[in-house]
Amino acid sequence: RLIESTGIASTLREVEIMSGEAIRKVDLSRTLFGEGCSVLKGLVYQLTWQNHVCIVYDFETFTEVKRFSYKTPGWGLCNDGASLIMSDGSDKVVYRDPATFEITKTLHVTDKGKALDMVNELEYVHGEIWANIWFRDSIARISPHDGSVIGWIDLSGLHPQRSKQAHGEDVLNGIAWDKDRDRLWVTGKLWPSLFEIEITGASPKGARWHA
Repeated sequence: RLIESTGIASTLREVEIMSGEAIRKVDLSRTLFGEGCSVLKGLVYQLTWQNHVCIVYDFETFTEVKRFSYKTPGWGLCNDGASLIMSDGSDKVVYRDPATFEITKTLHVTDKGKALDMVNELEYVHGEIWANIWFRDSIARISPHDGSVIGWIDLSGLHPQRSKQAHGEDVLNGIAWDKDRDRLWVTGKLWPSLFEIEITGASPKGARWHA
């Protein structure tokens, strides 16, 4: 079951992966811009970009149950089974208590000792934080202990299969981890397709393209 948050005409959707059709959907207010989302303990948490609001839904019904406020922009969101992990487009990743949305831990992401900003969509994979970096065609593997980048997954090979129409923001901008099958699903801003990738070690073994 793939849960997707979309921006602009913002929605929360459950998507049938092979067809891309929405099985169920909630439309957000026109004043809200949807960003990262994560499912934790029967609830779906959905960030908004500059509205400073996290909307919480019941997973089974998509009924809104509460809202939290925060001070930064909202970009990416994942969880480690206990805490929510959130990015805001800077080099900072914060852990939040899912019951209160209070910050419990802050990481500053670094690559070879230098701050790495534009940290975007997040996933938690085998004890690591995996992150899109805005305008990069690769995924950073981030240590949850000190924020250091411990490796990269190069996805530049997906370029030929992307949209044929060039666009300045046509960038890698969406990752989801299927823990049952050890598969990574990736897509991008304005991309017409979703890619299923098998990861072996620190790099993709291969990709199957779903148009």
